[in-house]
Amino acid sequence: MNLSREKSPQARTEQIILFRVSGQIFAISSASVQEVRSVDNIAGMARELPESHLTKVRHSIRRGDRTQYIVNAALHFGLKPRPASLVFFLRRTRTALLVDGIEKMTTMSRLQSLSLAFQGEERNWYRGLTTLDQAVVPVVHPESFLSLEELTILEAAQLAADAASSTSAAQEAQVQ
Repeated sequence: MNLSREKSPQARTEQIILFRVSGQIFAISSASVQEVRSVDNIAGMARELPESHLTKVRHSIRRGDRTQYIVNAALHFGLKPRPASLVFFLRRTRTALLVDGIEKMTTMSRLQSLSLAFQGEERNWYRGLTTLDQAVVPVVHPESFLSLEELTILEAAQLAADAASSTSAAQEAQVQ
């Protein structure tokens, strides 16, 4: 008779970052965040996008051979903006995300699918919900902050800003 016990399958866990935006708590997979920087630390590197028609994106930043667009998370989620203190540079996206702060890093062991109460664009924003410390926390999709259409608009705005910058630099060179 075999008395060995069957092992129950281990729950799949995932490291997440709990972050704050306008007083609301959200979660994101820590694997999707490449780097976290202070807003003050990138202020001199961020370039304004004056031609952007997307209110949630006003700046871009060049990192290596890529341009990343800085999305104001509060405006993305339809919340009243507060001064952001951190920027999350997201992996495998062209997004840098402005957030108010980090609450903590923790482990998520359960991701609940969204209920049918989520009807609008938030169905794309969230991977699902998790519960931590008896609170329900939405877990964001890192790829959802900028759609393909929005990226196209931003790239056009970036080209216009670059062209304007080149023209003004050429004019300054002629004056000297």
